[in-house]
Amino acid sequence: MSWVRTARLLIVSAAAGTLLAACGSSGTKLVSPTTTTTSPAPTPATTAPLENPLSIGANYHPKIDPAKFTNHVANRYFPLVAGKTLHYRGVRDGKPTEHAFKVTRDTKVVMGVRCAVISDVVTQNQSLVEKTTDWYAQDAAGNVWYFGEDTAEYQNGVVTSTAGTWEAGVDKAQPGIVMPAVPRVGDAFRQEYRPGVALDQATILSVDARVRVPAGTFSRAVITFDKNPLDPSKKERKWYAPGTGFVQAILHGGGHTETTKLVK
Repeated sequence: MSWVRTARLLIVSAAAGTLLAACGSSGTKLVSPTTTTTSPAPTPATTAPLENPLSIGANYHPKIDPAKFTNHVANRYFPLVAGKTLHYRGVRDGKPTEHAFKVTRDTKVVMGVRCAVISDVVTQNQSLVEKTTDWYAQDAAGNVWYFGEDTAEYQNGVVTSTAGTWEAGVDKAQPGIVMPAVPRVGDAFRQEYRPGVALDQATILSVDARVRVPAGTFSRAVITFDKNPLDPSKKERKWYAPGTGFVQAILHGGGHTETTKLVK
């Protein structure tokens, strides 16, 4: 994923009609999901978006019914309002970065699902270093799904890498979940899936965190612990505030360190 990409993986129970997600404690030190504390879980969603369970194995292949998805993403922890741009600042490997996350008015059909199109641009010293287009859709239960990305890294205005690009339904790639409808501590889920290219996973650590960034102080934020099996040294935590979405990330590993905070 374009925000610089655990433990147990999410299982969707078609029989129960509920999507399990995850909740825990806040802070800024990277920790293992097993060290978090739990708090009472919210009432789960009652509408199952899929006809078969998600699997964590090689046969991971969620059955997607386009009739159960929309490009109007209203999940309170990941709202995508067409025309809105969120601005972030941070530090990547000691160098200041700026980051613009724009919800365009465009849509893209992936696996028959009409997705919202997001423009995600990262610069350092006003020089483009990364440009990504992401595709998201929300299912009938309120879970936000990630259907792929077209990403490129730049140096001196020239594309140096497109590694990480993937599209659900192409080259064995499958969509994943970026934010459950009802986050609960301890559960985890695939965020993306393309063998050898995109395998990011996340575990929810907290649903009642407090986080302060330049844009303000947010309560009852969700914290995720993100992991990339293709590079196990990378460990990242992300904060999502209700009504706003992504507000902060802290990444260590893979030879890099990076912080990202919402400015406005």
